[in-house]
Amino acid sequence: MIRQLFPTLVYEDMLGDELLLAALEHSVRTLATDDTAGRRWAREHGYRGYTSYASLNDLPVRDPAFADLKRNLDRHVARFAQACVFDLTRKLRLDSLWVNVLQGGGAHSAHLHPHSVVSGTLYLALPPGSRGLKLEDPRLAMLMAAPPRQVDAPEAMRTFVELTPTPGTVLLWESWLRHEVPAGTGKGERISISFNYR
Repeated sequence: MIRQLFPTLVYEDMLGDELLLAALEHSVRTLATDDTAGRRWAREHGYRGYTSYASLNDLPVRDPAFADLKRNLDRHVARFAQACVFDLTRKLRLDSLWVNVLQGGGAHSAHLHPHSVVSGTLYLALPPGSRGLKLEDPRLAMLMAAPPRQVDAPEAMRTFVELTPTPGTVLLWESWLRHEVPAGTGKGERISISFNYR
C-alpha cells in the first residue's frame, strides 16, 4: 500500500462576473497612471511595470469595484478554508490587496507571504507570451539526495508546477507556499490583483 500524505491544496475557480472584471481592469489601469508613488517604488525595486503593493492599502474603501471584489473573494476564501479543514475560531479576513501590471518580459521572483494564512491572485489580462503562477514543492529544501522527477510525472509529484490561468481566474493557496511569476516573452501587460487573508 502507498499512502498520499500532507497534500498541498491550491484552489482554482472563475470569478464569474464579467462586468466586475471590466470595472477592475479599468480601475487598475487608472491607478497605474495616477499612482506616482507606486510607479516610483516599482522603478526603484526593478519591478517591470506598476504595482500598488507599497503605495495603496485601502483599495476596497477607495473604489467600489474593489469593495465588490472583496465580497466575492470572501466567499472563495471561505470555501478554500473549508477544503483545508482549518479549525478557525473566527473567519479569515482580508489583510491586504494590491494590483500588478507586469510588462512583457517582466518577472516576480520566488517568495512567500509571511504572517498570512491564505494568499491569492485574480487574473485580469494575460496576453500572449504571459507566464502563469509557478509553485514550488514546499519540501524542496529537504529533498537532499532525491533524484529529479521524470518529465511526465503526474502533476502532484512534480517539483514545480506552473498554473496557466485565463482572465477571470481566482487562484488561492496557503501563504507559506513559495511561488513566482517567470519572465514572459510577450509585449502586452499582464494584469492581476493579489491579496492576503489572515
